[in-house]
Amino acid sequence: MFVSEKQIEIRYAETDQMGVVYHANYIIWMEIGRSQLVNDAGFEYAELEKDGYVSPVMDLSISYKAAMHYGQVATVRTWVEKHDRLRTTYGYEILHEDGTIAATAQSVHILAQKDTLRPVSLSKIDPAWDAKYKEIAHETK
Repeated sequence: MFVSEKQIEIRYAETDQMGVVYHANYIIWMEIGRSQLVNDAGFEYAELEKDGYVSPVMDLSISYKAAMHYGQVATVRTWVEKHDRLRTTYGYEILHEDGTIAATAQSVHILAQKDTLRPVSLSKIDPAWDAKYKEIAHETK
């Protein structure tokens, strides 16, 4: 299974008044994890943007399991759960240093033309990237 990992040192600014990581920061960490996965797979998201494409989020779900706090190190594990003609679903686990799961999540993305937001297939834009995602996805359609 192709899984990328990225460690994140939790900053004070990422916590709320209770000293717990504010829930929205997990979404930022997921993006960091997704970027790491793209890089680990041998591609660059910035190149897609230069070519006029974006990858908007179509759906997002998070389950919070165990709070994280300032001073801890979070590990974001990211993989391709599903990849088909128009959608890619990423899976995530955010872990405490001892391996305890802090959160699990999924995000669904499409590839779209930047100016029109019209969906396009990754296979037409970057066949090598599409093939890699099909290879590493847990499920393809």
